[in-house]
Amino acid sequence: MSHDVHPTIEKYPAALRILHWVRALLILGLIAAGWTMTVLDDVVLAKFNLLYPLHKSFGVLVFLIVLAQLAIRARSRLPEPAPLPAQESLLSQAVHVAMYALLLIVPLMGYAMSSSYTDSDGVFFFGIHLPEILPKDDDRFKLFQFLHKTLAYSLLALVILHVAGALKHRYFDKDRRTNVLPRII
Repeated sequence: MSHDVHPTIEKYPAALRILHWVRALLILGLIAAGWTMTVLDDVVLAKFNLLYPLHKSFGVLVFLIVLAQLAIRARSRLPEPAPLPAQESLLSQAVHVAMYALLLIVPLMGYAMSSSYTDSDGVFFFGIHLPEILPKDDDRFKLFQFLHKTLAYSLLALVILHVAGALKHRYFDKDRRTNVLPRII
């Protein structure tokens, strides 16, 4: 008779579950705000007085949340991967790694963009002025702006794929063990 020294973990730690959903809401809000900022005319004062500062602050917050999540993941016992077919398992792992990478890179590109723009007042984190370590250079700004936008849309595509996968496993898979949603709720 064998004894399981490490019982199966059914859910992610509470801190990870909470941070996952907070981060998810923030990402959706940041993408909506970013899109709104790009379509608003520059004469709309709220664009520069409200949307840009909040977008920057919440972008830094997402960056910090992701760092916290990675630290918690490194120190926690996590549920075993769902018993997925090999291709789905590989896709799931690739999507998660790419999302975490972009969740760090997109805010960094936003910071680089704000830091390098000649007319920028810098990056504030809810009123705290963050140091600008990049020189002002509008050519670099254009590169960072392109990367920030392109990578943000790439992140959005991965988020959609992530949600679609979770819904597929919950509602369409015959094997109920692939329903991963209860682990994160």
